[in-house]
Amino acid sequence: MYNTIEIETDARGVATLWLAREDKHNALSAEMIRELTGAAKALGKDDGVRVVVLAAKGKSFCAGGDLRWMQDQMAADAQTRREGARELAMMLNALNELPKPLIARVQGNAFGGGIGMMSVADVALGVPEAKFGLTEVKLGLIPATISPYVLARMGEDKARRVFMSARLFGAEEARELNLLARVVEADSLDAAVDAEVLPYLAAAPKAVAASKALARSLGPAITPAIIEATIDRLVETWEGEEAREGIAAFFEKRRAPWVL
Repeated sequence: MYNTIEIETDARGVATLWLAREDKHNALSAEMIRELTGAAKALGKDDGVRVVVLAAKGKSFCAGGDLRWMQDQMAADAQTRREGARELAMMLNALNELPKPLIARVQGNAFGGGIGMMSVADVALGVPEAKFGLTEVKLGLIPATISPYVLARMGEDKARRVFMSARLFGAEEARELNLLARVVEADSLDAAVDAEVLPYLAAAPKAVAASKALARSLGPAITPAIIEATIDRLVETWEGEEAREGIAAFFEKRRAPWVL
């Protein structure tokens, strides 16, 4: 059914949504974006699912956007670029509005879109060895479609510490930034995730969904207009000279001209 993700649901109704492009460090390709959107919608409608765990195969949680996908987007016509940006934005929105608890099991590094996926989770747990970063600006891009969720999770003051520098930071700083709720050793990660799952199995599912929707409605606004504005910003950046030069420099294994 899926090529880039896997879904496993246990007898308790706990569904694990696996990112399964481990050879690509689970980078977000066009196909993965579409499959994640479909999976989020399907899991949301499945009355047999009580909790969703977002997990990843391999060493990395998510390396961000697939660079080949970005390259294709930049080579496409304006309408195709906009459609690609909208698919990415709506995937994040589908996960953010999932009417089930969403727990991120972060077993490895997360960059760019990976930070966005952590930010749409209700709680994220990660290992001490993991590295994190909003690395888009290294490529002449901006963290556009993930920005509403990152800002909602971190708050503007904390987000600005890492939002536009592209610097990498560790798990403890990710916890300080409110990106991770807890940092746990790798051999304790599954137990820690299960400890987050268990309370929901004693709670009324419809009340849980209504409570999550209530919290979201009272938090920072992420409206259709805001989402559309982030799409505009991303498309505009893709069309810019810095993005073309930054991605070209990456594939040609050379420094971008702004690197000192």
